[in-house]
Amino acid sequence: MYRSNTCGALRASNINSEVVLSGWVHKVRDKGFVVWIDLRDRYGITQLVLDQDRTPKGLLEEARELGRETVIHIKGQVIERASKNPNIPTGDIEVLVQELQVLNESILPPFTIEDETDGGEDIRMKYRYLDIRRNPVKDNLIFRHKVTMEVRKYLSDEGFIEVETPYLIKSTPEGARDFLVPSRMNEGQFYALPQSPQTFKQLLMVGGMDKYFQIVKCFRDEDLRADRQPEFTQIDCEMAFVEQEDILNAFEGLTKHLLKEVHGIDSGDFPRITFDEAMQKYGNDKPDIRFGMEFGELNSVAQHKDFNVFNSAELVVGIAVPGGASYTRKEIDKLIDWVKRPQVGAKGMVYVKCNEDGSYKSSVDKFYDQEDLAKWAEVTQATTGDLICVLSGNTGETRAQLSALRMELAERLGLRKPNEFAPLWVIDFPLLELDGETGTYHAMHHPFTSPKPGQLELLETNPGDVKANAYDLVLNGNEIGGGSIRIHDKEIQATMFKHLGFTPEEAREQFGFLMDAFQYGAPPHGGIAFGLDRLVSILGGQETIRDFIAFPKNNSGRDVMIDAPATIDDEQLKELGLKLMS
Repeated sequence: MYRSNTCGALRASNINSEVVLSGWVHKVRDKGFVVWIDLRDRYGITQLVLDQDRTPKGLLEEARELGRETVIHIKGQVIERASKNPNIPTGDIEVLVQELQVLNESILPPFTIEDETDGGEDIRMKYRYLDIRRNPVKDNLIFRHKVTMEVRKYLSDEGFIEVETPYLIKSTPEGARDFLVPSRMNEGQFYALPQSPQTFKQLLMVGGMDKYFQIVKCFRDEDLRADRQPEFTQIDCEMAFVEQEDILNAFEGLTKHLLKEVHGIDSGDFPRITFDEAMQKYGNDKPDIRFGMEFGELNSVAQHKDFNVFNSAELVVGIAVPGGASYTRKEIDKLIDWVKRPQVGAKGMVYVKCNEDGSYKSSVDKFYDQEDLAKWAEVTQATTGDLICVLSGNTGETRAQLSALRMELAERLGLRKPNEFAPLWVIDFPLLELDGETGTYHAMHHPFTSPKPGQLELLETNPGDVKANAYDLVLNGNEIGGGSIRIHDKEIQATMFKHLGFTPEEAREQFGFLMDAFQYGAPPHGGIAFGLDRLVSILGGQETIRDFIAFPKNNSGRDVMIDAPATIDDEQLKELGLKLMS
């Protein structure tokens, strides 16, 4: 056999035992008359020892020649370690080697296989199989497994059935571009890889499955941003005969279960805020509530003087930065430069220091007196020692700019603590969004989202005012899940398609199969999908999803390890009925 124990299993209780181990050579230390080898596998490290007195002839010389990452197989006796290592679980023992066999030699790795490596991200992505040997990556993958198993366990115990849905489907407009797959047997026609199993899980509800889930790969051929992957994993769920409250309770329960099992945290009921409230208080629909700095709208207390920058603005809004009154003028100027960067886009920033003596010092003292500034402090909930940062302009843009500043300041102040978890629900989203370029509406979530009860009639008169029966679950400033109560009535779904600009013929061509299914007794239903990659990274105290994916793509959507995507040869193109590339 290759091993009787793993390299992380042996303890003082195993002393005098004969063992067989296999693994990778992590390190070799040669002191002449004695050689120590750190042998590593997935489970840990065991120190091996060979010396000139107790080791069979020739093994000591062979051990000296071992290179890092060479795979070896040994037999030996567990003995007490003279210099114990309290930093590893096997630190009380070592194995006196009696037999040693090289299973596979290794060339010199391109970076050190250590927790703190000398390899940059690009080289580690190219040799990802080596990177996985490092504890940080290995532990992240094990952590992902643990979270995934807890999800499966919880949902199964709650009566959900895992059902696989197809990967080769029909292309439908769901927001992002589809990855297309040409069909050899149906020349000129294409499958699409699913952006989500949305229509299939609705059809499962028509089929009476009642409670469905799937941990599923999804694909979006969209322009990549930092930390976004073209393929990602969802925890996809749907329930029949439910209202919004049923969905929120069920998946709040799942999230509480994960926090408890993974971190031992008992969570109370999650807060709920509306989309409008989130935008007004935080400037975005996925607020981080681990810290305060809520927005204070200052129009009523700042637009009564001769400061035209504020008087001409649609919105004047500020936040109170805790302890910020201690900032020097140079530090404040750097903040102003930060908000004026193209990525943020503000034209400037007004500030007010709330001094220890109760007075106020601002960059607009010429226009506002102490009484005015005291009102600003009241609105922004600023106290002694705080700094009030104020932006103004168009409502949507200004909120986004102040939201970016709020998050940047929280990062600098150490308020975004990775071991704290602050979940909340955001509800009552707009059903439709107006496209500023075309003047047409499109679905904020997807075309199967139901309007809130009693608001269907508004589609004809004020479509922009209609609220969706939709909800997002936010954790630490990241959307980790989102869903809605679906439309289950064929006529209402047809009305929705009409308001989204589909002709009856286009709706029939794209979604006829779903409309047909609704004629056979579709139950009221709704669901949610969690982004597993994002959920795992946040629960793991990080926000980079690549660190929790075994073989991720880079920011350009390339797999640099296997060099994909790649061209295909002319014969394959001919078989698929595609034109040859010039």
